[in-house]
Amino acid sequence: MNILALLQPLNSLLTGTTLRQMNMIVQAMLAMTGRVTMLGIARWSGAGGSYRTVQRFFHTVIPWAEMLWLFFQRYLLWAKDEYILAGDEVVVSKAGKETYGLDRFFSSLYQRAIPGLAFFALSLVSVQQRHSYPVMIEQVVRTAEEKAASRAKTEKRKCKGKSTAPGKRGRPKGSKSRNKQSVTLNPELQRIQAMLEKLLKRTQEWITLKYVALDGHFGHNAALQMVLRCGLHLISKLRSDAALYLPYDGPYCGHGQPKKYGDKINYSRLPEKHLKRSFVEDGIQTCIYQAVMLHKEFAQSLNGVIIAKTNLQTQARAHVVLFSSDLDLPFDKLIDAYSLRFQIEFNFRDAKQFWGLEDFMAVSQTAVTNAANLSLFMVNLVYLLLKRYRQSDPLFSTLDLKAHYRGCMYVFETIKMLPQKPDDIFVANIFTKVAALGRIHPSETAFSLI
Repeated sequence: MNILALLQPLNSLLTGTTLRQMNMIVQAMLAMTGRVTMLGIARWSGAGGSYRTVQRFFHTVIPWAEMLWLFFQRYLLWAKDEYILAGDEVVVSKAGKETYGLDRFFSSLYQRAIPGLAFFALSLVSVQQRHSYPVMIEQVVRTAEEKAASRAKTEKRKCKGKSTAPGKRGRPKGSKSRNKQSVTLNPELQRIQAMLEKLLKRTQEWITLKYVALDGHFGHNAALQMVLRCGLHLISKLRSDAALYLPYDGPYCGHGQPKKYGDKINYSRLPEKHLKRSFVEDGIQTCIYQAVMLHKEFAQSLNGVIIAKTNLQTQARAHVVLFSSDLDLPFDKLIDAYSLRFQIEFNFRDAKQFWGLEDFMAVSQTAVTNAANLSLFMVNLVYLLLKRYRQSDPLFSTLDLKAHYRGCMYVFETIKMLPQKPDDIFVANIFTKVAALGRIHPSETAFSLI
């Protein structure tokens, strides 16, 4: 497949030279083996793809956000589909001391803070196709003030844990009621809000977005207010021990402000009147509850969904608490939307495994930005290629695609060395035979033409 033809819609954002360089780099990444570094790409780029040329591309300022959206709009957008926004942070381990933005970030893979780089990505997730398309990624660079605030918060948590003296009951003297809607966003939420506003402005003429799905790290009031300010609804997860209350529906006592909070949610004895669905599968009983719930740290009422699972043999219990700011969202759609958020993790996995998100050795700001965005751009491009190949071969995978392009490159370079070009039928048979070598799922028709 002609990669340059697929990149042609981007010519309004790139110069002719940058577009040709990108075409050469994409084809090299599709065919190459080993780590995806600038030196590795140069070794697989063929004529005109020197190491210096690859360096020039990675040090060119490229409007990646516009490119990712334009490519999605041109090839992957389905007007009849429904989309939700998903956001998550990916951490890339990195050694050395000179890389731009190098810091210590918590990695879920290592379950600890590691030296590396962090990127926050926004992705459009198709509800019908069950697939995620990255459309914006920005590097997380923490300021000195943000680091100091993080250290102070950690120390405060440690001191609070060591304190054994009971505090005074009730409200502290002199404290005043605060407006929970007018919260001050920390730098992390300010970055995400700016990304959401840019993306919504770019997509408003093409698709209607209503929900943002974020992981449990954003299950707090400040994140909710940030999303509401962007005109969207938040779908996220609360802590398993979150103090939730049902709204008070009893009689008014006759004086003072009406009571707001009713019974506190007891996760071991959930109210049967809010049970929406119950089923047993493989000895595990799953009960799903939904109700309008209140949390004393949130300004709005929450559409809470509690998924409780019980092992019928051992009676072991576990539960998950999901919520949304949209009180009219049914429980099944809320659960489905939050589960679709995980599709962005598959984007990160493919970008690290195949397209160099974990391999690049760039150190400057521009080169780091280009390396990270190129890896996620390849995720969308490869999905388009796989979609076309799978029309005739449903089992075609990313490894099969790389083996195919590698075989085609070998054949192409070999034919250029022949004194006389063979006839077209013989060339087609060679391509079919060699391009099938090394595939994980060999095609049944790969050897029938020989």
